[in-house]
Amino acid sequence: MSKTALITGASSGIGAVYAQRLAARGYDLVLVARRADRLSDLAARLQQDRSVSVRTIAADLSAETGMSSVETALRDQQIDLLINNAGMGPISSTADLSDEATAQTLALNITALTRLTRAALPGMRTRKSGTIVNIGSVLAFHALPVTSLYSATKAFVLTYSRGIQQEVAADGVHVQAVLPAGTITEFYDAAGVSIDNFDKSVFMTAEQLVDAALAGLDRGEEVTLPSVHDLDLWNTYDTARQNLFGGTQNGSPASRYAAA
Repeated sequence: MSKTALITGASSGIGAVYAQRLAARGYDLVLVARRADRLSDLAARLQQDRSVSVRTIAADLSAETGMSSVETALRDQQIDLLINNAGMGPISSTADLSDEATAQTLALNITALTRLTRAALPGMRTRKSGTIVNIGSVLAFHALPVTSLYSATKAFVLTYSRGIQQEVAADGVHVQAVLPAGTITEFYDAAGVSIDNFDKSVFMTAEQLVDAALAGLDRGEEVTLPSVHDLDLWNTYDTARQNLFGGTQNGSPASRYAAA
C-alpha cells in the first residue's frame, strides 16, 4: 500500500519540490497552500507524470478555518509523512514590523506547526510509524537586527522538534528538523527584500535543499543542516549546549554575583 505525505506551503519553492520528490518515491500527496490555482496546476502535473493520488486543500494556515481543515485531514486520513514547511519571515526591525505581519509570522511559524504536529502525532504513535519534518532555519541559532522575530520562531521550531524526538523515541515515529541557510525561493519577495540584494554564491536552489534534506532523512538524522560541510561544527555546538545546561544545575548563585 502506498504511503501518503501531507505538505504545507506546497504551491511553490521548497514545498513544491518536496511534492515532486515524494511523488517520484511513490507517495500519494495532500498538498496545502493558500493559492488554489497553483496547487491545482501542480497536482495535475504530478498525477500525469507520476500516477499518484494528489488531493489539494486551499487553506490559509494563519486563519482558524484553514487551520481546522488541515487538522481534520491529519486526524481523519492516515498520513505517514508530514512536512511542516509553511512559514514566513518579514525582514524588518521589531519596532517597524506591523501588527498584522507579526501575528501572521507567529501563526504560521509557530501555531500552525504546533497544531499540525499535534494533530498528526496520535495516529502515528498508535500505528508505531510515521515521520514529521519541520522546516526551520540556520537563524534558529543566530539573529540579525532585522530577523529578531523570524529567528525566534525558528529557534522554537528547533527546540520543539528536539523535545518531541525524545517523546516519541520508543514509538517508531521519526522527527527531523531541517535547517536551511539561504535558498532561492519566493521567500525573499514575500519578506519584502529582493534576493538580488544578497550574495548568490551562498545560496542553494530549492532542489538542492530538498534533495539534501531527504538524504538526511534517509540517514536517520534528527537535525539536518544541508549547507554545513563540516559536521563537527554542529556536534561541537550541540555538545556545548548540553554542557551549558548541565552547568546550570547546581542550586546556588555563581560566585561572580556574590557581594564584594
